[in-house]
Amino acid sequence: MRLSILDQGHRRRAKLFLAFTAMMSRVDSPDIVKMLLYRPGFLTRALLDLTADAMRGPSYWTAGEREYLAMCTARLHQCPFCIDTHAELTRIAGHGEIDPDDAASARPQLRAVREFLDVATRDPDHVDITGVADLPEDALREALHVNLVWNIVNRLANAFGFVLREGQLHSGTRALHRFGYRFPSFLLTDGPVTDHGDVVANLRHAVLEAPATTDPALRAAAVAGDPLPEPWQSYATAVRDTSYRITDTDIERLTAAGHTEDQIFEVTIAAAVGAALRSFDAGRNALEQKITG
Repeated sequence: MRLSILDQGHRRRAKLFLAFTAMMSRVDSPDIVKMLLYRPGFLTRALLDLTADAMRGPSYWTAGEREYLAMCTARLHQCPFCIDTHAELTRIAGHGEIDPDDAASARPQLRAVREFLDVATRDPDHVDITGVADLPEDALREALHVNLVWNIVNRLANAFGFVLREGQLHSGTRALHRFGYRFPSFLLTDGPVTDHGDVVANLRHAVLEAPATTDPALRAAAVAGDPLPEPWQSYATAVRDTSYRITDTDIERLTAAGHTEDQIFEVTIAAAVGAALRSFDAGRNALEQKITG
């Protein structure tokens, strides 16, 4: 983890929870859990609501197929932490229906939607609905929600330097599957809970309008991909486009410029969420054009 606050900056209840689960499993808590339990009102509550529904709610896609899509997104972002995690979850949730190492083992509909999501992720200006035109509209919406979640998380995992340590792959994936990507509610209390219409709107609000240490205009620019003062500009661009290239040196450059770890945390999340929303919006707009056209 490149930010010490994500290792050591948790509230007392989160620290007790992390210590207890580590003692029970005899494995240190994964980096993703530590990040999610840090300031949950800023991102986590909205993201987990979206994730639980996208990954384990009712869907055209099986749980194993959704894990497979998550793994494919992680490969696009060159995120070893997420590739290994979702390959294992594909095996666990899929019960052998898909081989994560063999694309041909996926049913044709899954291969088609994977290609659609790949384009939305890599080149949102040129999303083409043609290859998935025969799929139900709900199936496409559900797949876009899966892609939105992992387009965020992959970028954060790369930027914050998530690493899988001994024993975490086995224990962490089974816990995620068992609890359906849900956390105990007492860990997520952090300010008022407001509903802005749907899970995606709540996600936007959590990053743009929740209490934070950075100026809202700075976060809004990071979300939109608008120009930022240096060194934020270079860093936010890397989070959006090449998160796998971020190193400790990038974080050190920001701290040397006088930015706090909380500010780095917030701008990283804003840039990651903004890039993911751009892909999601492009896919959703293509779907809406199909419906109205």
